[in-house]
Amino acid sequence: MRPTIRRAVIPAAGLGSRLLPLTKAIPKEMLPVGDKPVIEHTVRELVASGITDITIVVSGGKSLIQDHFRPNPALVRQLRADGKTAYADAVEEVAELSRQGHITYLDQHGPYGNGTPVLNAAHGIGDEPMLVLWPDDVFVAEVPRSQQLIRAYEATGCPVLALMPIDRQDSARYGVPVVQEDLEGGLLRITGLVEKPKPADAPSTYAAIGGYVVTPAIIDELREQTRRWYEHRTGEVYLTDAINACAGSHVVYGQVISGRWYDTGNPADYLTAQFASALAHPEYGPLLRRLARDLGDNDRPGTDI
Repeated sequence: MRPTIRRAVIPAAGLGSRLLPLTKAIPKEMLPVGDKPVIEHTVRELVASGITDITIVVSGGKSLIQDHFRPNPALVRQLRADGKTAYADAVEEVAELSRQGHITYLDQHGPYGNGTPVLNAAHGIGDEPMLVLWPDDVFVAEVPRSQQLIRAYEATGCPVLALMPIDRQDSARYGVPVVQEDLEGGLLRITGLVEKPKPADAPSTYAAIGGYVVTPAIIDELREQTRRWYEHRTGEVYLTDAINACAGSHVVYGQVISGRWYDTGNPADYLTAQFASALAHPEYGPLLRRLARDLGDNDRPGTDI
């Protein structure tokens, strides 16, 4: 019987250097998108998909993440005493996410690279598959991205990458899969990943966008990368490299995600995610649409702002 996916890892140890100086004192995972920090969007997605064991891999300076999800009974009592019931309920709801997802925290250790937190979290899991989601991404989808990945794993029993269609000219920003077979329902069999290819060299018009079902075969590849790193002290340990190596000897699939994807890892994309979230808000959306319309009118030739 195929093991059920109940565990997930959120690597949150990065510096957020592309968003400096905004992230000098605030972890990038705690920057707001709408009325929630970006990592809360990820946690909510996982809990909504039935995940009951979430490990957030952190580094120094990330205590705000733990503070956000930690219960705060004193604050709740004060809010209720002041008659601010809705705010008290919101604070308790966030703490309830931590309980439902059984969130634990792990300090990252080992070689540089985004494969290291995955390997850190894999100890003690055994042969279980697990989800890995970057906290840079926000998905708006009728069926959560995590649930779409879980369904693809349940259908195949193999590693699965989250994919989104891209313009070929944007391929140099992403890992691009080599597609062997296009199956129904957005499921693709892939034989490798090409990291940031030139448009002319891109093997497909899909991008791997930070959601994975990781199986023991990929963990074995990460262990091998780490072993080589300790022998030679060169290179980095990357999850995409492990997936690429695994695809040479194992069946690997990609699942084209149905929904809208917002990256928050650089200033332009972060602002886009903020704006899209605000426009979708029932209270703030109409106000911002009017503001955008007014600014557009003022920006016409012959007008002043």
